Amino acid sequence: MKTDISTESTEQIKKSYFNLLTLFLQQESLPSAHVRCLIKWGVQLEINPDDLTKLGKSLEPTIKVSLPVDKVEQMETLYHLVYMIHLDAVVEDVELEVASIFAEKLGFSKSLAGDLFKSIATAKYDNSSLHDVRKEVIDFLKIHEA
Repeated sequence: MKTDISTESTEQIKKSYFNLLTLFLQQESLPSAHVRCLIKWGVQLEINPDDLTKLGKSLEPTIKVSLPVDKVEQMETLYHLVYMIHLDAVVEDVELEVASIFAEKLGFSKSLAGDLFKSIATAKYDNSSLHDVRKEVIDFLKIHEA
């Protein structure tokens, strides 16, 4: 991924991507627009066979979803997906649709993906760093989950 984000963040984003990919591949049918998103994101992340091996995943139909059960971790997973969508500065409606479906499968409202995207996209105009946005979202969730 050709960005200025850290290796640690890249790995977290890739892990979130694989969780999303696993979840969507278990559906009985998958709209072609969603498949295009998944492929686009895989290319953006420069996914390769070593990534698959490193994460202990294979693209066989028997793979299991390893989504986090903790709400804060789920929020971070969704945040990573929305952040990845923002990386190329080209956001398609279908990308937010896929993120909204993922949000719902994590137990959040579908609108949360769009709200997260707005926060990430406007961070530079609000004089906030993306790290600040992530921290604010996680802190907000921790307060409401307590």
